[in-house]
Amino acid sequence: MSHSNITIICFFLLLNLVVFPFAAAVGEAQFPCFFIFGDSMVDNGNNNYLHTAAKVNYLPYGIDFPAGPTGRFTNGRNAADVIAQLLGFDKSIPPFANATNEDILGGVNYGSGGAGILDDSGSVFGDVVSMNEQLTNHEVAISRLAALLGSKSAAKKHLKSCLYYVGMGNNDYLGNYLPKYYASTTQYTPKQFATVAIKQYAKQLRRLYYNGARKVAVIAPGKLGCVPQQLSTYGATEGSICVETSNDIVQIFNEKLELLINDLNKRLPNANFLYTADVPDQGAYANMTNLTEPCCPVSTESLGHCVVGSIPCSNRDEYYFWDSYHPTEAAVLLSANIVHNAMSPFFTKLLDVL
Repeated sequence: MSHSNITIICFFLLLNLVVFPFAAAVGEAQFPCFFIFGDSMVDNGNNNYLHTAAKVNYLPYGIDFPAGPTGRFTNGRNAADVIAQLLGFDKSIPPFANATNEDILGGVNYGSGGAGILDDSGSVFGDVVSMNEQLTNHEVAISRLAALLGSKSAAKKHLKSCLYYVGMGNNDYLGNYLPKYYASTTQYTPKQFATVAIKQYAKQLRRLYYNGARKVAVIAPGKLGCVPQQLSTYGATEGSICVETSNDIVQIFNEKLELLINDLNKRLPNANFLYTADVPDQGAYANMTNLTEPCCPVSTESLGHCVVGSIPCSNRDEYYFWDSYHPTEAAVLLSANIVHNAMSPFFTKLLDVL
C-alpha cells in the first residue's frame, strides 16, 4: 500500500474518532470498572493537590476541554479520557484525590504527572505519586470498597471483573536516565538500568495481581527520543526527526517488558497481562504536519510545560506535541484508539476470571 493511501486511510480513521468520539459509549460500558495507573499521560487532577512543578491546572492547558484546566497535561482529553469513552463509560474515571466510595465501584485514576516505576524518577519536579505509592492508594481504595460491599471477598470478586491500565516507564527515562545531568546515567549502562527498572516493575505488577487484578493492559514507553525536549537537548539523529540513540535505549526496556509480561501470564493463575505500545506507525499521523515542535510556548523556567497564560497555536489538530513532552488531543485520539484495539482480547471473555 502506498504512503499516500495509508495517509488517506488514517485521516478518515482520525476523522471518525473526532466526529464520533462517543460511538463506543452507546449502551453499557464493556467493564463494570476501570482502574488507571500511570503518569502525566493519564493524570486528570491528582497532582493538583501536591507540592510539585508537575502541575498544569492553568491555561492554556485544558483550552479545548469542556471544564477548562483540570490538571490534564494537554489541550483537551487525555488517553484515560478517550479510552474510557471507547470502553463505554459515560464519564471520565475520577482521580483518586477526590474519588468518593461510590466512584470507586466504577474505578479510579491514580495517575500522577512525573511518576515512574522507580521512586526517585521525576524527583526533579518535586512531589509525585510513584507507582509504589499508586499501588498503596489502590489498597486504600480496596479497603473502602470492601466496607462498601460488606466484605473483602466481595471486593476481590468485583475487582476481578475490572479492567486495568498501567502506563509507566516514561519518567524513568525522561525524568531519571536520559537527561545527561542525572547520576543514573553514569551509574548504569542502558541494559543495567532497564534490568533495575524491570525488576521493580515485576514486583509492582505482581502486587497489582495479588490485589485482584486479572485483565491488565501494560503500555510500553513510546519513542521518547522524538519528544521536543529530547530534540532541543541533543538534536535529531541524521536522517531522522528523532534522537534515535534515546529511542534505542528505551527499546531495551520495552523488550525486557514484553518478556516480563509473557512470564507473568505463564506463572500467575488466570492472569491476563497484555503488552502494547501506543505509538502510531510512521506516516499514520492523518493531517498532523508538525511532529517535532510544541504547540504552546515553553521555556526552561517552565520545565518544558506551557508558559502560564500563553497563547498556543491555533491549528492544534496539525500538531502532534502540545508542550515539550505531551501530545495534543489530536495525537491522543490516535494513540488511545491503538490501545483500545489492542485490548480487544479482553472484550470477548469478561467473566472467565470470576
